[in-house]
Amino acid sequence: MITFDGITLRLGGHIILDRASAALPPKYRVGLVGRNGAGKSSLLKLIAGLYEADDGTIEAPSGMRIGYVAQEAPGGRERRSRPCSPRRPSERPCSRKRSTRAIPSHR
Repeated sequence: MITFDGITLRLGGHIILDRASAALPPKYRVGLVGRNGAGKSSLLKLIAGLYEADDGTIEAPSGMRIGYVAQEAPGGRERRSRPCSPRRPSERPCSRKRSTRAIPSHR
């Protein structure tokens, strides 16, 4: 079981997590849902040991393995999309056909 109690995390002078507490039973699968900036990724980084909490405790069984996949790949290609909307009401809507480009896989 992973338990975190009273976790507070500040980044750049902002409070990201304020006295967060929870217990995750063994073999449970948990999803984190919330708006952007709510602290989901920061909480996972705390559990994985990539961040250190300003206050509170995190307890996990010894020998427990935690997997973590970074949200953004370092040096990865930036995917850009442009808005697709006609400039004037008389113009045709944008084509649904989109160009594709190869993005290298990371195996």
